[in-house]
Amino acid sequence: MIRSLCCLLLLASPALADVRLPALFSDHLVLQAGVNLPVWGWADPGEEVTLSLAGQNVVARTGAEGRWQTNFPPMKAQAEPLTLTVEGKNKLVVQDVLVGEVWLASGQSNMAFALKSSRDAESAIAAADQPKIRLFTVPGRTAQTPLAEGEGKWVVATPVSAPDFSAVAWFFGSELHRRLGAPVGLIDASWGGTDIAAWTSEPVQREVPALQAQIEIWNRKAASFDEAAAKAVHAKRVAAWKEQVAKAKAAGKTAPRGPRPELHPDRDPNRPANLFNGMIAQLVPYALRGVIWYQGEHNCANVEKASLYATQLPLLVKDWRAQWDRDLAFAWVQLPNFEQTSPRPLVREAMLKSLSLPNTGMAVTIDVGEANDNHPKDKKTVGERLALWAQARVYGRDLPAWSGPLPAGHEIRGGEVVLKFEHARGLAARDGAALRGFVIAGADQQWLPAQARLEGETVIVSHPKITAPVAVRYAWAANPDANLVNGAGLPASPFRTDEWPITAP
Repeated sequence: MIRSLCCLLLLASPALADVRLPALFSDHLVLQAGVNLPVWGWADPGEEVTLSLAGQNVVARTGAEGRWQTNFPPMKAQAEPLTLTVEGKNKLVVQDVLVGEVWLASGQSNMAFALKSSRDAESAIAAADQPKIRLFTVPGRTAQTPLAEGEGKWVVATPVSAPDFSAVAWFFGSELHRRLGAPVGLIDASWGGTDIAAWTSEPVQREVPALQAQIEIWNRKAASFDEAAAKAVHAKRVAAWKEQVAKAKAAGKTAPRGPRPELHPDRDPNRPANLFNGMIAQLVPYALRGVIWYQGEHNCANVEKASLYATQLPLLVKDWRAQWDRDLAFAWVQLPNFEQTSPRPLVREAMLKSLSLPNTGMAVTIDVGEANDNHPKDKKTVGERLALWAQARVYGRDLPAWSGPLPAGHEIRGGEVVLKFEHARGLAARDGAALRGFVIAGADQQWLPAQARLEGETVIVSHPKITAPVAVRYAWAANPDANLVNGAGLPASPFRTDEWPITAP
């Protein structure tokens, strides 16, 4: 027995001594140009690790916990493949390394939405032979504490690898590559049907009383969870589902989806911080240029949740910037039009207000949704609008326009309200039609459809029955009929001038 144990220890010792790298440092990776480049991994405590890249050598020493980290100095964009070597008691060679622009794409199902399912799939996939674009997908995983290691690998963009990748991220990244000429690395970490709280670290949420209360609710759910009872309920649902399938087949109809087992609350992808821990923490501190974010549908469940988004989105941005210790560029997709009784306008408003954070942007998409589908197929327009913002604000390109009109104040002039806008050059009604989407109210808070006209780069709003107007709203509906655009055809963001309490969708 003792001899067998000794043999096992001898066999295991080389594995313990091996230098290891995170999954992010695989063949075909893209490193971010122009910034310090962190590289890290694991080895025996005290082991010296030597790294080489593009003629530069750096040395790291493993700490007592078995982790090492070092940095390469900033490098210029490099389209010719490089080799990264990492050597301690063993040697690792990472090949086909490019230096360019690296972006993290995250959120829920509309970010996870695959290129092959998008409206422009056929032409996009045919053009996806892009050897200087590299893709990395973070597998969906929950965790109660931040994970140091994950899985995945970089792949070169081809008509085979691109179809299953995020459509929004693909159209964003391929447009940047086309415009900048630099290699582009895209990291997709998204999970459908998830709450913003799941993507934010737990310590920062505990500092906000309303979010701390949500965490405690989940803790109570976990404490009272009866796994045996949950399995019994699931078994009954499965039995009922099998009967439904048999009936559907007999009637020649499509069979319904099978029921999902109830997860333990601690493993639920919507538990606060579970996706940050399981999918985002492992990426830190990999050098990024920025983040694109498409999420918020899950937070439209009720007015309370939607109102809280104005706290949660800025918190997530600040949290991720603190995790990376960098002022990451950060842009999000304002939720598109969708015919649903929900407080979606409040989430859109939260996204608009979050632009007060520096180095942020927003793609307005109320004109490219689908009334009957929460997953609109036009992801090309969405990705390209995000890329417009990045080109102008991150890369300093001089563009005629990179955002739709955004509210910039108002004044009441007798019986009219004068609305001012940023990004208003060429302000117009789409298709030359009359302006639509404005409502107006007096002190009684009774809303009436407004008459709206253009006056230079302002919009004048009134109603003959309201002689003393107090407030105006624009496109304030889940599926608004609104048509204000600028000269580039980019739609204006929904907004309101009032702060009246909203208690129902």
